Amino acid sequence: MTGLVLAALAGIATIVLLIVWLKIHPFLSLMAGSAVMALAAGVPLDKLFNSFTTGLGSTISSVGLLIVLGSIIGTLLVSSGGADVIVDTILSKTPVQRLPWAMALIAFIVGIPLFFEVGVVILIPVVMFAARRAKVPVVLFGIPALAGLSALHGLIPPHPGPLIAISALKANLGLTLAFGLIVAIPCVIISGPVLGRMMARWVPHQVREDFLGHSPAEGARRPGFGASLTVVLLPVVLMLAATVAEMTFGTKNPVGAFLGFVGTPLIALTITTVVAMFVFGYGLKKSRKEVDKIVGSSFGPIAGILLIVAAGGGFKQTLVDSHIADMLAKGLLAAALPPLLAGWLVAVVIRLATGSATVATITASGIVAPLAAGLSPTHTALMVLAIGAGSVFLSHVNDAGFWMVKEYFGMTVGETFKTWSLMETVLSVIGIIAVMLLSLVV
Repeated sequence: MTGLVLAALAGIATIVLLIVWLKIHPFLSLMAGSAVMALAAGVPLDKLFNSFTTGLGSTISSVGLLIVLGSIIGTLLVSSGGADVIVDTILSKTPVQRLPWAMALIAFIVGIPLFFEVGVVILIPVVMFAARRAKVPVVLFGIPALAGLSALHGLIPPHPGPLIAISALKANLGLTLAFGLIVAIPCVIISGPVLGRMMARWVPHQVREDFLGHSPAEGARRPGFGASLTVVLLPVVLMLAATVAEMTFGTKNPVGAFLGFVGTPLIALTITTVVAMFVFGYGLKKSRKEVDKIVGSSFGPIAGILLIVAAGGGFKQTLVDSHIADMLAKGLLAAALPPLLAGWLVAVVIRLATGSATVATITASGIVAPLAAGLSPTHTALMVLAIGAGSVFLSHVNDAGFWMVKEYFGMTVGETFKTWSLMETVLSVIGIIAVMLLSLVV
């Protein structure tokens, strides 16, 4: 048992060393960490990467397609101006004093089909414009927007982290989505508008004018607010409908079977992709060539994400096949920690070490999978959310998001810790508290 513990530590330490100190790409770092862990666990050299390649392939097949479809939807949404329509409509109907809450709502809605980094790039000009119009510190609006995006990133499918954890723990997607939305609400409210008001007094920087030149071209044909919002929410509605139908009609009823089919992640996102191509493309008189070009442009930016996610799946499979995950799970059980709290703590440790929420989610899911095997469907879904909450804990200097926020808001490293890092920590803690409280009633 001691040897397996050391093997796991050696693998994780290798990943941390390569990512944090040597600045090696996470894909290669995860691959190297898997090799070190397998060697330390006594795996023969000729089978060194067998588990890694198996896990890589299964992760791409289960999650990779969803990431690709999500990227297509997000790219169509942005390129058509649909994201701007949603943002502009909400801002135009919101009094200035309620704009922090509006920013959190905008981020929550627009962030559903978008990756965190893409959401930040889209919303930063909106945050800057609104802060300048209201003559308030940029943090007052920026922190609520970032809280909305971060909560979606860590808790809500079809974002990669939650999808990976759902696959690894064999959780029910509809339950996870429903509970994730419940948990995300207090997380966003407390770490966003409420905390942002205090932070605006601590860091009262005004808007950086150089970020105000990114507004969309005037006069371009854009989709309506209702159509844009419908496309954004369509996959969520389909997934939730599948769960409700399963509970109401059962899988043998024709209605339940149909809704269950269209509510599976791959089918729901495929349907949404087709709808998005018409609403954000052909419906705006774009030619097939133009729509094809937009779809093609969505693949490049996610190549790195796909590789990291796939390599994380390989690392997880190495953990599983070497029985290290079983042993670590037994250790957590022996520590008499509640399973949900144990899942959160494992994700927190890996997040602090690697700076990556995705790596933290993948690795933690592999470690606690044996713990989740004995849980009810509802508590398995909550385990996914516990891991997701832990994966966003205390972003610091080894996280690319830390530097992105620092530069956009023109803050020092210390000010970034007092705002962005604190917001992430509060969101994570509120998340696990909400998960634990929810576990008492479901």
